[in-house]
Amino acid sequence: MIKLLSKIFIKNYQDYQDVKVREGYGKLSGIVGVVLNLLLFAGKFIAGILSGAISITADAFNNLTDAGSSIVTFIGFKLSSKPTDRDHPFGHGRMEYVSGFIVSMIIFLVGFELIKSSVEKLINPTEMVFSYLAVIILGVSVLVKLYMYIYNRNIAKKINSVSVKATAKDSLNDCIATFVVALCFVLYKITGFNADGIAGILIALFILYSGYTSAKETIGLLLGVAPEAEYVEKIEKAALSLEGIIGIHDLMVHNYGPGRQIISLHAEVDAHANVNEAHDNIDNAERVLEEQFGCIAVIHMDPIDLNNPKRNEFLLLTHDIIKGIDQSFSIHDFRMTEGYTHINLIFDLTIPHDCKIPKDTIKQLITDGLRQKNPNLNAVCKIEYTYSGKH
Repeated sequence: MIKLLSKIFIKNYQDYQDVKVREGYGKLSGIVGVVLNLLLFAGKFIAGILSGAISITADAFNNLTDAGSSIVTFIGFKLSSKPTDRDHPFGHGRMEYVSGFIVSMIIFLVGFELIKSSVEKLINPTEMVFSYLAVIILGVSVLVKLYMYIYNRNIAKKINSVSVKATAKDSLNDCIATFVVALCFVLYKITGFNADGIAGILIALFILYSGYTSAKETIGLLLGVAPEAEYVEKIEKAALSLEGIIGIHDLMVHNYGPGRQIISLHAEVDAHANVNEAHDNIDNAERVLEEQFGCIAVIHMDPIDLNNPKRNEFLLLTHDIIKGIDQSFSIHDFRMTEGYTHINLIFDLTIPHDCKIPKDTIKQLITDGLRQKNPNLNAVCKIEYTYSGKH
């Protein structure tokens, strides 16, 4: 059904990187969610009244809040698609993350309310009335929620959406919760054992955990997380394949929402190359990265003197020393200044955030290693953490 609706209502529905197409899929997911969840609420509410089971009634109101979550998703996609303006020069793409966080908070609220009602039911159990109609309604609900999970998961993958992903998780939670409710209801019919309150508590704990994982992901995106290693490697490979670029470092990926990224990096070029030609190569590299990754690319040019054999010798020596300390370390912007009594080796050292060695100790180890080879060598080292999250 979703594929058919996509063909009808979304122009160029297979161009998942297009902002308008993403907005169309987000809105479609929200509208279908509202309609199906309202129907499920009505059916389960009737089943809850007929059976007197608190778990069924709670599950019904869970679907009602799901309808509210779908409305939030719809609004989030609508707001995130707004164009740039004076106050928001990078657009409104992060509104999608905000809507995903709101959905997570709704999941939390449902979980807490369900725990409260389930504990009350456990303390003061009431007689349930078995109804085949209620079982049928619950069975249909499981199938509908399973379908909603599958289509929301597929949409989330296609358009890379955390809010639709959170909705998919919520649909899977509902599918499992409703199945447990139905199982307890049938168990009551067969054995007479009323597990209504226990089932409600277990379902609530599962829902709370799901809300936690969804909130953690969206908060991370709002705060700013390191890009995935595979994505970083693709950028590095693309940049190093371009004319005039010898090496790169200080790669940063600034995320302002899906399809709204800024990539910045330092590109090392031959210091003896014609400056106009080198600048033209950097301009071309920016254009290629923008076309390939659908982003804004900003490249800073760092000239490297490749024709100085002494500098190259000391670079290899320094590289071996830092790799002996930790294989994850890397150096860049390496240059050399010679004085009357000593030689300064000036460079930046990049280390991972989980490095346990103190910075002062690292500097001392590098200095000691250099002076063992040549007592006149002096390391002028600036230590920084990696921006890309790579180890």
